[in-house]
Amino acid sequence: MAEEDLTTEARTISKAGALAMELSKEKRRLQQELSELQEEFETVKSTTPTGTPDWYVKWVSTVLAVAGIFLINAGLIHWGQGAYILSTLGWCWVGMIWGDRAIMIGSSISGTATAMNLLTGVI
Repeated sequence: MAEEDLTTEARTISKAGALAMELSKEKRRLQQELSELQEEFETVKSTTPTGTPDWYVKWVSTVLAVAGIFLINAGLIHWGQGAYILSTLGWCWVGMIWGDRAIMIGSSISGTATAMNLLTGVI
């Protein structure tokens, strides 16, 4: 009987040991997954500084562009074009500050086209 008790106790200990090892592996896996998720979060975070003059111009220009499009579609064409032209000027300035030619070129082209359309409508 003493031998049976030892065998049962040994099985219980080995089951507990196996469970502990399994839990340890799962803990390492979850820690690795958490680490990967934190790295992804760091990658997604905005790279542009906040609270700087270019940050404010960027957001004001974005609001002006959206407002311009809505004004044009609401029938207030000249007001919408004016708002959109102001937004492109702001984005050109932001592009110069950031040294981003793509922003400058895209804003210059759309701003010029809108200004030409505005002048054609006024003249």
